[in-house]
Amino acid sequence: MPFLTEDHGCPGWKGEMAGRIKAFDWSLTELGPIDAWTRSLAAAVQLLLASPVPLVMLWGRQGYMIYNDAYAEFAGGRHPYLLGSPVEFGWPEVAAFNRQVMDTCLSGATLSYHDKELVLLRNGRPENVWLDLYYSPVADDHGAPAGVLSIVVETTGRVLSERHRESAEAAFRATNERLQLALNTGAVLGTWVWDVATDTIRGDERFARTFSVDADAASHGLPREVAQRTVHPDDRDRIGHLAGEMLQSNQPFNIEFRIRRPDGSYGWVQANGRCQLDATGAPLRFPGVLIDIHERKIAEEALRQLTSTLEQRVADAVAARTAAEAQLRQAQKMEAIGSLTGGVAHDFNNVLQVIGGNLQMLATSAGSDAAAQRRISAATDAVQRGARLAAQLLAFARRQPLSPAVVSPARLLAGMKEMLHRVLGETVAVRTSLGEKPWNVLVDKNQLENALLNLAINARDAMHGEGTLTLTARNVVVGAGEWRETPELARGDYLCFSVTDTGAGMPPEVLEHAFEPFFTTKPDGRGTGLGLSMVFGFAKQSGGHASIESEPGRGTTVHLCFPRCDEAETPETADTGGVPLGAHETILVVEDDADVRLAAVEMLTELGYEVLKAPDGDAALKLIESGLDIDLLFTDVVMPGEVKSAELARRAAACSPPIAVLFTSGYTRDVIFHQGKLDRGVSLLNKPYRRDDLARKIRAALEKNRARRAGNPPSKEMPRAAGQRSVLLVEDDADSREAMHDLLTILGLECTAVASAEEALEVLSAGSFDILLTDLTLPGMSGAELARDVRQSRPAIRVLLVSGYGNSAVIGEPIPGVRVLQKPVDFAVLQSELTGHTDSDVSA
Repeated sequence: MPFLTEDHGCPGWKGEMAGRIKAFDWSLTELGPIDAWTRSLAAAVQLLLASPVPLVMLWGRQGYMIYNDAYAEFAGGRHPYLLGSPVEFGWPEVAAFNRQVMDTCLSGATLSYHDKELVLLRNGRPENVWLDLYYSPVADDHGAPAGVLSIVVETTGRVLSERHRESAEAAFRATNERLQLALNTGAVLGTWVWDVATDTIRGDERFARTFSVDADAASHGLPREVAQRTVHPDDRDRIGHLAGEMLQSNQPFNIEFRIRRPDGSYGWVQANGRCQLDATGAPLRFPGVLIDIHERKIAEEALRQLTSTLEQRVADAVAARTAAEAQLRQAQKMEAIGSLTGGVAHDFNNVLQVIGGNLQMLATSAGSDAAAQRRISAATDAVQRGARLAAQLLAFARRQPLSPAVVSPARLLAGMKEMLHRVLGETVAVRTSLGEKPWNVLVDKNQLENALLNLAINARDAMHGEGTLTLTARNVVVGAGEWRETPELARGDYLCFSVTDTGAGMPPEVLEHAFEPFFTTKPDGRGTGLGLSMVFGFAKQSGGHASIESEPGRGTTVHLCFPRCDEAETPETADTGGVPLGAHETILVVEDDADVRLAAVEMLTELGYEVLKAPDGDAALKLIESGLDIDLLFTDVVMPGEVKSAELARRAAACSPPIAVLFTSGYTRDVIFHQGKLDRGVSLLNKPYRRDDLARKIRAALEKNRARRAGNPPSKEMPRAAGQRSVLLVEDDADSREAMHDLLTILGLECTAVASAEEALEVLSAGSFDILLTDLTLPGMSGAELARDVRQSRPAIRVLLVSGYGNSAVIGEPIPGVRVLQKPVDFAVLQSELTGHTDSDVSA
């Protein structure tokens, strides 16, 4: 409608959420493009945005969420992802509650709740919240209910405060009741009479005991200052001042003060009385009673402390939330930078592969021409420098292919000590320290050595070549002692490497950006700014975390923490060396970049292989199915066309006899690369590669395949044979569905993928499957409902549920025989669940 267009503006649409609503692609929802919204919808949104209280509108039968700035603060970490989402998808843990709200209000009724208790996941963890909720229908242009307007007022702080107050008041009332009972049963500490004219005090036996004076002397009268010796020094002046005012005004006397007990401690008492006057109206005598109020004062103090600290607790909670939001923003920024650098490295590696391949062939052609060989060598060195730069980018992006092995920290540091002395020079003292019985870790040993070496070189530069470098490895338990649980490190056992220098340290503004790529404080030409970013990416990709402690003038310490591994250290294998040549085997090269493809073909030809080539997976599959005798498939990971590399590899492995497969890539996407590691059984050659590396990888893959053809038992790490078991995959997100389909295919499983539970039921009615693998949150019927239906109607099918909340996912009543897996799913766990168990060993 005209008043919704950018030209005419949106009156009243102000604030952050107004901008987000305008920028959102509403054509993907049932609401349609924003410039086609009805007047009723636009007016409702304008009202919502102008409100200072948290408002959210649920439009349509699905309840697409549109909300204002106040509600965005309430949503916590789920903002801005809630915008435009169906309410049951946005808040799955209270889906049933929201469905009741939608059904009620779309029928024309209203709902309201006071201090409604719900369990919500706003910042990744379940929390009990209390809310005042008001729901009312919103009419469309024809007056029919089309949406629901919800006012959300969080009362959690008030409810908890009231509960604390009620608890304190209950304690106070109980104390007061005990006081009254005590008064009725002898808690009166004595009676007394003050003779104003003689300024003496007479008291009974209990009074004498209370003030630690002789009972006979008290009965005949004591100077007032004698009785006051037992009063706390800080209270004496106040008593005298109030007594003087009482004599002037003739008002009742009621004062609380402390008296010293026989054991030396002080207890609270209350003195009550009223002055009696003579016939002329002058003060004559002052009778009174002394009462023990010590327990009541203790209860009052507890209540006062509770009230005085409430504001501080609220301030602490707000500060903690602000810190968590800052951590989230930093994590999102680093993730975005990582995606960008990973893509750049991919294209850069392809360029380097073309240059490097042609240089190696030129070196062969140039023969003994010394000048040409010198130029070729200089160019080759430049290619290697570029490859190292690309590797650093991939390390930060967490896309470098890791080959993890079990590493002993003690053996690692011992092996690095000599190299560190040689690299850092004699003016840097290197000290190593090991904690008691350090745990092993599962990491890529070469990458870990590179990371520690990078940190050591950075430390040397920070110390200007002189100082002490301390390298330690020790066991830490996150969640105990000095290591507290954080969003980056969950509770558990870790092995922590620490690199400490005695340099100048970093100011806060430098420390904030230290892990970002290309950030450096070194002069131009002295560094790329990728060293620390590479270390950060490697640690995160390995399931650990990197952190820095630094202050100006106090040096710097970098911590690398990795999860504990209880397995034995992996033995090292020696490199046999040599460049193996081919024996006229046929290699099928699949590469979409023409220059890269040409370079690979020429290198393989020089190595003694017969070569076929294809620009994409579709053309390669035709060659495989044509019956040509192909010994090995050498394919890029990321390719255009319908047939992806994972499917092509599965088809090749399913041939009779099977065709060996070797992948190559400059940027390993999740097709063969999960949880920061290559999938089991997958061989990968990183771009840019040298001819010698290509020769060794090709020969290793051929020999492995030849052993398999000869009838040797297949390795457990190789993909299973195609057609062995069938899986029905249910996932509504297209990218996740495609990635999981490729992964299941690599595992040798026949996979059928659908986007909803309803589609899954149709497919199940037409065919048979061994396994159902379904996401929990689906657009219609939930994954839990689907799992319950399948377990009842088809008990032979193994059912696996996947959820980002893992075992904390809300699925209602337990479903016998169904496993709930944590998303993202660890490759090894998924492979075990799909191929290594039966229903008899699965618990709900």
